Formats: sequence, C-alpha cells, structure tokens
Amino acid sequence: MKFTLGIALNPLDQLIELARTAEECGFSAIALPDSLFYGEHAGAAYPYTSDGRRFWTADTPWADPMVTAGALGAVTERIRFYTQVLKLGPRNPVLLARQVGSVANLTGNRFGLGVGLGWNPEESLWCGAPFTERAGRADEAIEVLRLILGGGMVEYHGKHFDFGRLQMSPAPSEPVPIYVGGHAEPALRRAARTGDGWTSAMIRFDDLSEIIARLSRLRTEYGRDGEPFEIQAVCVDAAGLDGFRRQADIGVTDAIVMPWIAEGTGFDAPVAAKKDALRRFADQIIGRMG
Repeated sequence: MKFTLGIALNPLDQLIELARTAEECGFSAIALPDSLFYGEHAGAAYPYTSDGRRFWTADTPWADPMVTAGALGAVTERIRFYTQVLKLGPRNPVLLARQVGSVANLTGNRFGLGVGLGWNPEESLWCGAPFTERAGRADEAIEVLRLILGGGMVEYHGKHFDFGRLQMSPAPSEPVPIYVGGHAEPALRRAARTGDGWTSAMIRFDDLSEIIARLSRLRTEYGRDGEPFEIQAVCVDAAGLDGFRRQADIGVTDAIVMPWIAEGTGFDAPVAAKKDALRRFADQIIGRMG
C-alpha cells in the first residue's frame, strides 16, 4: 500500500515544507484539493457530511491545484501529485488539457488527475457551465482530455464540446492517469468504465469495502478487470497499523492521510508540529507496512 498526504485546509505558506518533508518520509504522493470559491449561500447540500453543511468557512485557505502542483513539483524530486478531486463541471476541458499537459511535463510525469462532477451549482453556473448537464459534460471532458494529452493533431465533435483539428505540444511523454471520484452508482460506473482508478471522499470502512467490491464487478462488466486500477481512500474509521492493513486487504492501493489531525493537532498548528507528525507516521506506519 502507498500513502498520500492530504493537504486540504492547511495554510498555504506551509505547503512547500510539508511537501519536502512528505517526500523525505516516504509518502508516495500529495493530494491536492479543489475549491473555486465559497459562496455565501450554497444551492445544494454538501454530500459528504451527515447534515449537508460545509466543514470549511469563507476564510479557509485554498489554492488552485494545478498551480500548487507546479509549485510543489519545483521543490521536490520524486513525490507525485494528484487532484483529489478537481471539479470538471465548471471547467473547459481544452483549457484544462493545456494545464494538465504543462504540469505533467514540468514535474517529469509526476502528476495524476483526479476528477469529479462538482456538487455546488453555483461553481458551475457562475463559471458559465450548466450544472444540470454536468454528468454528460464530464464524460465528454474525460474523452477530450485523453485525446488531446495523447498528442498529435486531433479533433472532437460531441454534444457538449466541439472543436476542429488542433495540437498541444509537447504532449506528456507518459499517459496522465485519470482517477474518478464519487460514491454514487453513476460515479462508480464512470470510474470503472473510463478511469485509471477511483478516489473516495471521507468514508467508513464498511462502505469502502462495499464500493470496492462493486467496482470490481463493474470493471468485469466493462471488460477491464485485467487492467491496473488504483483505489485511493480517505477511510475515517480504520487507521493505525492494523487499520491500514485491513484497508490493504480489501483492495485499497493508496491511503490518503493527514497524520497531525489523527494526533489531535489542528489545521492552524505550526508547520513544525505537522512535520513531526509526518515523521512519526513514517516510523510507525509506512516503515512497518511491508
């Protein structure tokens, strides 16, 4: 099992030190969060809390994940980065392909794209995209991204996106993996059908186990059961060495963690305390998982 460091909600001036320390400690990747803005009123309930409320505020720090990947990639050598997850709904995939290709090239193929539909109507509407069509747009967007990032002169003519022959250079020298997020059946089908992996939001172990089993059946249905497939999980009730071993046993390939939170240290804590938590996690968990 690999371990990815989650950096959501942390002060932006701490991210470079956290990335460097995570690389030193043997973390495989850093998960980059995405939030375009905080609308004073949300037109839908947040789907991953019991009461539907957002667990962050208007003052919570966020940075664009593509910019963050470039910045952190410049000060590290081996650790990978992936969005967890970038909201496809508000974004144009042609512009996004330019960003993804740039980050992949500048980081030496250390980037993966985790995508979701986006739950907030305003994020789509206020960026000029229809929220009600986000599922169909996402399916086409994934096709567009793979097409353009594959290199060469390409064109696309779909319901939501349409363009003539174009080429973006340089194309990444390796395919950029696309991980699909979401817990609902349509999202699982999209992951099984089109993704290089599935990525979770906060989830309990029993629910995680059921979803992994469902993904396995769906991948068989789509004829993809023999292909590599990542399972990236934020499991809230199976931590510690035994908990991570249980996750590995059900098929989790990549556990997304924030060690200082598990120790009771807050998001606004000094970066030194967080770095110490990373080193303890490396000693107590990463070094003993083999």
